[in-house]
Amino acid sequence: MAAQPKILDGKWLSAQICSHIGAEVAKYQQRVGRAPGLGVILVGDNPASQTYVANKEKTAKKCGFNTFDARLPASSSAKEVLAAIEKFNADPNVDGILLQLPLPAGIDSGPLIESIRPDKDADGLHPVNQGLLMRGAGVLRPCTPLGSMKLIDLAYSPVTPSETSTLGELPQADLAGKSVVVIGRSVLVGKPVGLLALERNATVTMAHSKTKDLPALCRSADILIVAVGIPQLVKGDWVADGAVVIDVGINRLPSGKLVGDVDFESVAPRCSAITPVPGGVGPMTIAMLILNTLRSFKTRHALA
Repeated sequence: MAAQPKILDGKWLSAQICSHIGAEVAKYQQRVGRAPGLGVILVGDNPASQTYVANKEKTAKKCGFNTFDARLPASSSAKEVLAAIEKFNADPNVDGILLQLPLPAGIDSGPLIESIRPDKDADGLHPVNQGLLMRGAGVLRPCTPLGSMKLIDLAYSPVTPSETSTLGELPQADLAGKSVVVIGRSVLVGKPVGLLALERNATVTMAHSKTKDLPALCRSADILIVAVGIPQLVKGDWVADGAVVIDVGINRLPSGKLVGDVDFESVAPRCSAITPVPGGVGPMTIAMLILNTLRSFKTRHALA
């Protein structure tokens, strides 16, 4: 039993990655004549969405990006949101487009996501990019799954996050022979993170609310990825000794406390590595949004 698990600090890792991104931006900006551009569309005044957007724009600017805002009232029609997307689609200074979800009630996000140019799809959610992921191809991958894989790389690396440690290049972990169990089957996280693990030669099992004897299945996992939106679902006796646990969930209890889908207190002592909530997957999602926008910028300008 690992009494002292490695805490997979997403704030620390995202800061390291953003430092590398900033160095790339400085290099390529001289060659291209402009910085990468992120276009952000926020509809309505949802406080959580406003906070997320502010964090994303703050990180983008810290990396040297230009940001472009489209703020629309909650009363906006789907046609008005579409017009904002089409404006960014046509703008040569915008490399990545983020449509902040959820949208206000009555607006279907599906057709709007599909209207984003696939090569500017910073969230990696366009059907074209998801289809390319299924084929093991494409450049723009969904941000939360991509960030989860980076945290798995950190788990298997010799690097321990600390105030004094810095990260060079984070090597991809060899997942061949590893058993990965994913709880959750959404197109945002569950399905794509399973495909990303398969790309790394892991043996992947997709689980969900209808899975028989879920605790026993979880105990078979070398790596457990949980993305179901049920507060503290996974208990300590669900997890094998030495497992790596990636908790994608973030839930607010009636007390106001933020917790994940994993009962951290009972699970952590059994793990070799675990993500905290908050401060684990969340910051990595933002970093991967910035990374996707940089990749789009580099692809559009034929940069190495």
